[in-house]
Amino acid sequence: MNDTTTLNDLADQLEIRALVDAYARNADRRHPAEQAALFTENARVSVYSGDPDTTEPVQVLNGRAELEAAFSGLSAYQATTHFNGQSTITIDGDRASGESYCLAHHLFEVEGVRTLLVMSIRYRESLERVDGRWLFSERGLIIDWTDSRPSNA
Repeated sequence: MNDTTTLNDLADQLEIRALVDAYARNADRRHPAEQAALFTENARVSVYSGDPDTTEPVQVLNGRAELEAAFSGLSAYQATTHFNGQSTITIDGDRASGESYCLAHHLFEVEGVRTLLVMSIRYRESLERVDGRWLFSERGLIIDWTDSRPSNA
């Protein structure tokens, strides 16, 4: 914290972190409508396999309806756990940007074998304060690496 950081800035940072955590919780609890409601009406999510500065997105979703449909796809897994790590947030009035790290665990069955897929992902995000509430306006989901193996769980 520096001398120019205000209590309002800290409150905004906490609210944005709570938004990041709510996204993960809604994903793991299979609440796609609630997860999509964390985004602005015309939000955009781009999915990258690798660095977005050197690759094109493998998937782009626009608006809450497309997001909700995509989030419903998590029901294909027996269980997921999104474990959020470090994040950085820069706030400029009613707009913010940042980057959040996450280890996403996906449990599913392949040919009778219970399998665990772990993904190291980052979100490059833009946010807007809408009616006094922080929402995602854009998220770039970057898949840095994956690991898949049989699970004994």
